[in-house]
Amino acid sequence: MRFIKRGLSYLTIASYVGILVFGILCHTFTYRTGSHPGMYYIVWDMFCGWSAYSVRTHIIGEGISGKFYELSPGPWGDFYPYGKLGRRHYDTTGDAWVRMAMNTLDKTEHEPMLRILCIEETWCKKYNLPDMVWDQRYEEPKDFQNYYRLRRVITPDGVVAQTYVPWLTRQVTLQMNDNPRLVAEMNRGRPFFAATIGSQVETTAPPQHDPNVPVHLASPVGN
Repeated sequence: MRFIKRGLSYLTIASYVGILVFGILCHTFTYRTGSHPGMYYIVWDMFCGWSAYSVRTHIIGEGISGKFYELSPGPWGDFYPYGKLGRRHYDTTGDAWVRMAMNTLDKTEHEPMLRILCIEETWCKKYNLPDMVWDQRYEEPKDFQNYYRLRRVITPDGVVAQTYVPWLTRQVTLQMNDNPRLVAEMNRGRPFFAATIGSQVETTAPPQHDPNVPVHLASPVGN
């Protein structure tokens, strides 16, 4: 009986170490790291992208009359790929926002659009706790605070006119700008630019630290 217990112990240790080594190798060589949800438990970068904030996406169309329309989900309903959240909430980088909005506009009757607004809603995940659990964990009452931030402006033709950084990125930038020591170090440092052959990097312009300035500006909205 003692040998059986020892054998099971050796087998458990060998399996545990083997799985860890397999996960490290998969992460090192980028081998099937997203092939199965279980891979999240063994790859090296487990949970590194988790945030303390919940994020929801709202895609709104503004008509020329000033009326606003919800463009995602469309009037036919939403698509729930993994659970109770709609498809648009998983696209935090906005890769499919234009296609979602244009798909709804192409298949519905509506007044001419002035612009399309992609709005990010953010709140701390601790507010997702049930009231009973909240009362046991915190002494203060639950004061739900959510934040809205414009992430993207799209023309009626589907052209991205303006793009803004996420709310969390803006908070980080504001905190850095509020720290005199970090600001002084950023002003003293020389950033490194990887430029292609034949391109010219302007080094005389001051660094841009304002998170409220759009990252990309194309044609004016509504033209």
